[in-house]
Amino acid sequence: MAAVPNEVVQAFLARESSVGPVTSARRRRTALIYTVMCLVGIIPMLTGMTASAKAAGLGLWIPGGGFLAVGGWAMLLFPLTVALFGLAVFAWFGSGMVIAPIIVWFGSAVLAGGVAGDSISSFGALLVPAIVIATGIYCYRAARERKAAELARLDARKQFLPAAIAEAIEVAGPVPSGDARELSSEDLAAVRYLYDRALQPVGEINGYDKIDQFQTSALRYQINNIGYALAMLQCHYAPNFHGYLHRAQRNLIDLYLERKIWSYWIYESAWGHLNVTNPDPAGKDNIMLTGWFGLHVGMYMLNSGDRRYGEPGSLPFRLSPHRVFHHDIHSLEQSVLRNFLDSEFCLYPCEPNWVYPICNHFGMASLAVYDRLYAKGYVHATLDRWLKSLDTEFTDYSGSVIGLRSSLTGIRFPFPAGEAGFAIFENCFAPERAQRMWAIARHELKQVLKADQAGNRKVSLPGRGFDFGNYRPGWAGAYAGIMDSAREFGDEETAAAARESLDQECGRIMTGGVLRYANGSNLANVMAVRARIHRRDDFRNAVIKGPSEEALRGPVLADARYPDVLVARARSSGDDLDLVLYPGTDQVSQSLRIERLNPGRRYLVRNGREENVTADNAGAVSILVDLHGRTRIQILPAA
Repeated sequence: MAAVPNEVVQAFLARESSVGPVTSARRRRTALIYTVMCLVGIIPMLTGMTASAKAAGLGLWIPGGGFLAVGGWAMLLFPLTVALFGLAVFAWFGSGMVIAPIIVWFGSAVLAGGVAGDSISSFGALLVPAIVIATGIYCYRAARERKAAELARLDARKQFLPAAIAEAIEVAGPVPSGDARELSSEDLAAVRYLYDRALQPVGEINGYDKIDQFQTSALRYQINNIGYALAMLQCHYAPNFHGYLHRAQRNLIDLYLERKIWSYWIYESAWGHLNVTNPDPAGKDNIMLTGWFGLHVGMYMLNSGDRRYGEPGSLPFRLSPHRVFHHDIHSLEQSVLRNFLDSEFCLYPCEPNWVYPICNHFGMASLAVYDRLYAKGYVHATLDRWLKSLDTEFTDYSGSVIGLRSSLTGIRFPFPAGEAGFAIFENCFAPERAQRMWAIARHELKQVLKADQAGNRKVSLPGRGFDFGNYRPGWAGAYAGIMDSAREFGDEETAAAARESLDQECGRIMTGGVLRYANGSNLANVMAVRARIHRRDDFRNAVIKGPSEEALRGPVLADARYPDVLVARARSSGDDLDLVLYPGTDQVSQSLRIERLNPGRRYLVRNGREENVTADNAGAVSILVDLHGRTRIQILPAA
């Protein structure tokens, strides 16, 4: 692994504690709006207006404040309003429902004015500013304490960073060659977890978690992550296998186009953008679709050689029998580019108002794969500004990328994030920064690497954990994520520790030839499969390189039955085909169809014995093979 350029290290060591200009401007605007609300709210008190006006005015200071001013039984409505406001903020966070907090706040002020009598409670009227002041003091102190803790963490990082980078580089294994790539029988059992879901008839979602379609358990995230894993498998293990591997990936894309998967945007654009006429999923914002799905489609295209989704209208989002949003890979990526360029933050929202930096990493990676496919230069056009915004608007005082910021208010909201998760994406378009981020993550992970009673090193995380795929306690997703990132940077020691934790703590079971973790969500299981087959730079290379030209033009295994035939390897150097197959059932004798041969040419088939076959006029041939455990088959041009 090459050393990280000194300027990358120095940029981090020299970073200063500051808040970005766009964030600062949004915060000032938010403070100004609130100040105006308070000034308007105090006017009835200062001018001796009616009790109703006074109660409504104090209701502008805090949600439900007007009920405190009314006094008596109405004061009981204050905690109820605060609770409703909390739910409204949660709805705002969870689904971009910007109007929810506004309705509760202003609606409670109007209602308080309506129930006020002839006078207001002096005690209640004084209680409102007292609560505002106390809340302000608490928030100020909490912010100062958080800043101090983050600055202390930054100082510690500056001390260990150079050595941590050197150590991460030293322990990193090499990028494996294509000739050495082959899935083991256990890997195939894990991969079957993906196939069993992806090969269902389009529209069926057996085996998926079905909870909500707005947050992290949404079906779209499960679908996309299966697609990423299969595209990596295609790139590194089976670039010359089409058959059910291609069908599985196209099924996922077709499933994503089903209305039930993307219809969340109909609602979010209505209550977030107040747009009820044009819920185009690739319009303004919505990087959780354009970025994630664009990367999904692009990785399939790059690693399969299938360019069908470059055709106009090849990705139709059907709203109704009479209305369809016609898209393709070009319009998806143009949407990502346009939103990056138009946003003051450069990074842009998932839900209206909420900017998640991790989703924007998916978006930049989607531009990277698109550039590899079509050489458009989209990454070059945006990356410098994007990285600058990431560093100034979306990075905390410790140097970590934050999880979430409100684009409307500039306020940072708590959402889990970490260097390891971001690093794997930045390895596709900013590898030196990615190495720095992984070195920090790796160093800080040492605190949770422990030895069990048998002496095996494992990741030991505190508490009960949280599985973002089903909102239940559990660490399966976290362990899989650590393993996935460690593999991307060639850190087999950390990856092995995370895998040990998965196997010991997350209910590893084998059922019907399929390996899974019973204590993990579908999303966590999918991530675990990807982490299992992942090796050094695999994600990067599946995004910005893809298979070799020789593989993309060489013979392919075009058809084999699933799960009877499990493909551990399918590669070509241009005119040959090297297969490693395993039986998935008790059916030993299997028919394979080979395509992309030279029409009329004779080929030698080696499978423990040798036989000659001749390609038909379409360049195809069908052969019968017996599968007994690991079975290698070579197809070579006959002399």
